[in-house]
This record gives sequence, C-alpha cells and structure tokens, in this order.
Amino acid sequence: MSDPAQFERLFWDGIVNIEIGEFDDQSSLGRFLKLCKERNANFGIHSPLFRNGSKYDLIEKVQMKPEDAWVQFEKEAEKLSRLGAEYILVHFPYFKSKKAEYKPNSLIEKGLKRLNTIQEKYGLPIVCEPKLGLHRSPDGIRYLHQFPEETWKQYGLKLCIDIGDYLIATGKHAMDYITKWEKHIHVAHIHNVAFMGDKYIWTPVHPSYENNLKHYELEPILRYLAGIGGIRFVFEHTPHMTPSDAFVAEGYEWVKGIIDDEACRAR
Repeated sequence: MSDPAQFERLFWDGIVNIEIGEFDDQSSLGRFLKLCKERNANFGIHSPLFRNGSKYDLIEKVQMKPEDAWVQFEKEAEKLSRLGAEYILVHFPYFKSKKAEYKPNSLIEKGLKRLNTIQEKYGLPIVCEPKLGLHRSPDGIRYLHQFPEETWKQYGLKLCIDIGDYLIATGKHAMDYITKWEKHIHVAHIHNVAFMGDKYIWTPVHPSYENNLKHYELEPILRYLAGIGGIRFVFEHTPHMTPSDAFVAEGYEWVKGIIDDEACRAR
C-alpha cells in the first residue's frame, strides 16, 4: 500500500515492472525511483501520484471538483513523462451510481478527448481503469460496455481490466464484458476477492481458490488475457488478510505457468 518501508518487497525475483501510486511525499517517490534504477526495473504510475490526491473525480465530484482533478492529472502526466514512467493509469470512467440525468456516452467521450490531448501533449501512454462506484455500484462498468468500441478506438487510449471489479459488477457475464475490449487492454489487475460483511478485500490469486465456492474462479479469465499477448499482469492484492510470502509466491508461479502455457499455444 505504498508504504516506503515495504518498497524492497515489490521487487520479486523475475519481476521487472512495477505499478505504484499514492506516495507519501516527494521523498518517497525519489526513493522508489532510485530502487527502480538500481534493480533495472520499469514502472507505471497509478494516479494519484501522491496520497490524498483525486482518484475518482474526472467525471463528477467525489472528493474534489472535476476541473481541479483534471489539473492534478495533467500535472502528474507532465512530471511522469520527465521521470521516465512507462504509463500513467487513471480511474476512468468512474460513476458513483446510476442517475437519470447521466448521458454516459457523452460524458465518457468528453473525458476521452481530454485524456487524448494530455497523452499527445506529453507523449505518455494513458491507461484507463473502469471502476465500481459507491456501494459496489456496477453502473460505470456497464456504461462502458454500452459505449461504442469504434469511438473509443479513435482516441488511442488503453484499458486496464481489474478482474475483481469486473467479477463483482458482472458475475458470470464478466468474460462478455472483457472480450469486447480485447484490442485495447494493456494492463490487468489480478487478485481474488474476500467478502467480509459490507466490505470486500483484494486477496492474492492462488490455485486453491479455484472452485472452492468461496472465491471467484479466475483461471478462464487469466488464460484468455494471457492468450491476447502483450498484457501487463499486476498483482494487486492488499495485506489485509496477511497472506504469507509462500502463498503469494505460489500464486505468482501459477499465473506465470498460465502465461507460459498460452504463449506456447500461440506459437
């Protein structure tokens, strides 16, 4: 969770790409960049760059006015283009919940135009991550599903598929929602989900969770995404369930095996 004391633990054996955001301060960012240079690792940034920045406000106010959120995001893009980031990822589209006054296609395209302008201006790829809304609202992900793929294509922006969000939002229909965007997916956030009352926790991917009736079955989605090729898989579980390093490593090796299997089939 971007704890500076944990930075070294991000660099697993065989991992040369890190996605991170919400640094405590400029000093923490500098320390992370130094580690990347020492380990010869690439990095992408999950906006906001610094903790307490805007995460969800490009379409409507969640914690700050949209125009202020756009100013923040452009400043981050400019800074990160100079620092050598491979991409910046932003929560878009994000809708808090379904409202009668929404014109989702218009709002999404308006945002795409601004994101495209920033991407072109700074030469930094932008990756859009559609998200659940308040109280697990699936409407933003559903609005994106209804958005014309050809229109999205015009603006040259990539997508991130968060497997947990998609499964919570769409259940057994998740694959239908994901396959529509095959040509645009650049990043996959991979984790399973543990439900605790009204809360849900991102847990590690692990083969023991498949078909145990308590967690989602991820393997079909992982195999599909691996088969596309060129997708960056980001392990995005959180520490709340205190998984052991061995458990996490087993999940990593399982995913790595799936990616290798699909690469062999493609050859």
